[in-house]
Amino acid sequence: MKRRTFLKRSTLAVTAAAVPALAQQPTRFQPAQDVKPLLAEITKGAVVDEGGIEVQLPQIAENGNSVPMHIKVDHPMAPADFVAAIHIVAERNPRPLVASFHLKPEAGRAEVSTRVRLAGTQTVRVLAAMSDGRFRIVQQDVLVTAAACLDESM
Repeated sequence: MKRRTFLKRSTLAVTAAAVPALAQQPTRFQPAQDVKPLLAEITKGAVVDEGGIEVQLPQIAENGNSVPMHIKVDHPMAPADFVAAIHIVAERNPRPLVASFHLKPEAGRAEVSTRVRLAGTQTVRVLAAMSDGRFRIVQQDVLVTAAACLDESM
């Protein structure tokens, strides 16, 4: 085999191996969506306080298809004052509102556990709505090594 033939074939082999990886880059490195309009729609323009929510989410998720998440809101569940809803928002998912949990005082605790799909490394926000119209929010960054929720149209 001649040197030129070898170089051509080697270049073709490397390129063929790299094409699938390059196909995922636009989605993987796509900028995050602006979730402020979504949050404003949920809160209806109310003031949102930071903190008061404990989120257990791994800092590094090997697979974005099923990321475990545990949320606990530090608030009493009294009949007159309780956590009415917990919303999970992931800014890089095709549909950023990942889940909404609606609670009643009978739940006893404002605590949920779930698994979410994440479309890559991003900031996940948890918004808690209180029965009196107040809101709390926290955010946590998570590094996802193998993304899920990829939009095939891109």
